[in-house]
Amino acid sequence: MNQEYRNRIDRVITYIEEHFSQKLTLDDLAGIASFSKYHFSRIFTSIIGVTPVVFLTRIRLEKAVSYLGNSDLAILQISLLCGFESLSSFNAAFKKYFNSTPSEIRNDLIKNCNYSNYSLVDRNKNEEAANPNRYAEGSNNNFLRRIWNMKISIHELPNYEVAYVRHVGSYLDTYHAWGKIGEWAAKNGLFSPDQYFIGTSLDDPSTVDEFECRYDACVTLPPGFRKEYNTGENNSDHLGDIEFATLPGGTYALYSFYDKADQLAIAYSSLFGQWLPNSQYDPDDRYCLEFCMNDPATDPEGKCKIDLYVPIREHG
Repeated sequence: MNQEYRNRIDRVITYIEEHFSQKLTLDDLAGIASFSKYHFSRIFTSIIGVTPVVFLTRIRLEKAVSYLGNSDLAILQISLLCGFESLSSFNAAFKKYFNSTPSEIRNDLIKNCNYSNYSLVDRNKNEEAANPNRYAEGSNNNFLRRIWNMKISIHELPNYEVAYVRHVGSYLDTYHAWGKIGEWAAKNGLFSPDQYFIGTSLDDPSTVDEFECRYDACVTLPPGFRKEYNTGENNSDHLGDIEFATLPGGTYALYSFYDKADQLAIAYSSLFGQWLPNSQYDPDDRYCLEFCMNDPATDPEGKCKIDLYVPIREHG
């Protein structure tokens, strides 16, 4: 792994350990690592094995356990010292991770003094994800092996003028948006291969609730295309769902994906956790572009063929 990436993530870990009592946001942590918020979360999760939010919560809980066993502080005071915004969120976190209340754990520590039972950070359940090379040695997952041995090509893309329909919800349900944009594109004579159909995932599902994730289903527009916005009078042709935007061009790394749609998340994880940290590039502050190269409904195996473009820039 590129040592610079490791150092940047280590800076975040050190910062969390030293400032866990403060209110910390993804923006704060991404700034420490010098990554954009969107790409930082993917990189941190791929390298460490858990999201930044989960890692922060684990650190806070371990510190709270230490206070419970080594002080007479009230539980409310401990929760505030460890950065929890309320006693209810503190209790909920203990129940989730330890299946016990803070009071029960304090009593157990007084009796048995066994702090190892409440270690979270050192017993990372997703250790394999933090070390994909080692995991690959013993894995029979051919898809992951292909990803880790993938060939990435670098491309310069132009700006694309697009019409799009936004989907809010699970990324597994984006076919609703594709149905609308596909119908609208057909009525306007916009077909492949003259135009591209491009998906953009605007949120990282590891940090945003699955059903609050935003996704844009886009079709590129030819020069001189007349953009008609909805007037609110007639939505029969989905005009009310159509918006227009410019997808920024620039330098992108291309990986050609062909598999079931639910495997695309693994491709993202491997790109950000395996390829990027070992490359000469940083992720740039643009969204990834998913060029849809087939219709899974007509594919013999029901698979998606996607040219996945990751925005990049040279180190430094």
